[in-house]
Amino acid sequence: MKASLSQAFGNNFLGSSPLWYKQTIIAFLILNPIVLVSMGPFVAGWLLIVEFIFTLAMALKCYPLQPGGLLAIEAVLLGLTTSEGVYHEVESNIEVILLLMFMVAGIYFMKDMLLFIFNKLLIKIRSKVVISLVFSFAAALLSAFLDALTVTAVLISVSVGFYSVYHKVASDQSNNKSHDLSGDELVLPVNQEDLAKFRAFLRSLLMHGAVGTALGGVCTLVGEPQNLLIAHVAGWDFIEFFIRIAPVSMPVLAAGLLTVVILEKTKWFDYGAKLPENVRNILKNFADEEADKSTAKHKAQLVVQGLVAVILVLSLALHVAEVGLVGLMVIVLLTSMNGITEEHRIGHAFEEALPFTALLVVFFSVVSVIHSQHLFQPFIDFVLSFPTDKQPIMFFIANGLLSAISDNVFVATVYISEIRSALDEGLITREHFDLLAIAVNTGTNLPSVATPNGQAAFLFLLTSAIAPLLRLSYGKMVWMALPYTVVLSVVGGICVSYLAM
Repeated sequence: MKASLSQAFGNNFLGSSPLWYKQTIIAFLILNPIVLVSMGPFVAGWLLIVEFIFTLAMALKCYPLQPGGLLAIEAVLLGLTTSEGVYHEVESNIEVILLLMFMVAGIYFMKDMLLFIFNKLLIKIRSKVVISLVFSFAAALLSAFLDALTVTAVLISVSVGFYSVYHKVASDQSNNKSHDLSGDELVLPVNQEDLAKFRAFLRSLLMHGAVGTALGGVCTLVGEPQNLLIAHVAGWDFIEFFIRIAPVSMPVLAAGLLTVVILEKTKWFDYGAKLPENVRNILKNFADEEADKSTAKHKAQLVVQGLVAVILVLSLALHVAEVGLVGLMVIVLLTSMNGITEEHRIGHAFEEALPFTALLVVFFSVVSVIHSQHLFQPFIDFVLSFPTDKQPIMFFIANGLLSAISDNVFVATVYISEIRSALDEGLITREHFDLLAIAVNTGTNLPSVATPNGQAAFLFLLTSAIAPLLRLSYGKMVWMALPYTVVLSVVGGICVSYLAM
């Protein structure tokens, strides 16, 4: 009885995750207090960061919320941070949490219209280079005025829609509304190769689009949360922010779009996969069937979704309210106007975002450890020790490296506060402060595409429903982002050194 009970506890722990993964997490939990006692909180804090990144890297083995949450709880119990410190980080990022809770759910109620529009694009545009540029540039343009997470939610919703349409047909389950997309057992042998190619095709489009959110997000005051923070400290308005960042952001945007073309032409880094003709025909047939059976009610719903989409874009571009509250407005408008009034139908919209919202709070716990133990202080002191003319590029590099492993909003907060203090104390001139502020902004936005934890939009993509369907793992994202990381970092660094003024 005892053996079976202990075995049951072991089986229940982290569910169906591999045994080696369970043993690794247990080893982390045992090792942390030992390291804290023997080597101190600074080393223990950095070990915790490495362990948390490991849970993100193994996201396809186990959703990071559970192992990451256990590490966060232990960090509080060990005194590496406090519950008050975690709450402060959550409070400071309430805009992002509201965005995830409501905006992603709002996008869910627009999926019919989005699928209709993007399906037309996929069918009409046969060139993979052109469709990749469309995804990347559209994501950049929208992210400059809206929000990277919102744009990523749109891309994910569209991709899930496409994948669902083909996977059902490939499995001969077209009329099965409850068909399981995660399993390939029912996929007919004749469709296996096309399914693999379709996955590669969608993977590349998603990565082009995700990097596009970074290309556009760096450009404007509202593009990323840290941009607003930096602009507030620097005293820049929307126009001044754009003008000051443009000598870096515009060349980087051009280089990023050129990278899209090169990657698709060369097929390097797992890009270049084309849409199989059989899949294109199935998507076309789906569009035709939907058009044939479209009722007046369905057409009215599409019209409402289109009108609300326009309201959404205008609301975010004009910043009439925080993004999350705009998302709540979208939910109310779409559900009320389209007759979605049952609680269980509304509840489905929140299934995608709430697990990630919980994961993000766990992530903020790790950020609280960084804050409490001053883990980044040596990097700050090191950069500030450089001669004045070398500081901009060093700030760009340091912010990029730290943002790739941490929260770029937190990194920006730390660095912009330090240089503001230096300005107030008369240690640097206003001109030098502006140059360092540009370096902080571009550093936290561009090199951070290196890892999924470097950008909230990337992390959202990694932990979304589409990632396991397309076999988009942490390692795969790092590999596919690598050419962009190099291009954005090199071009951005050169521009910060020689063009920013």
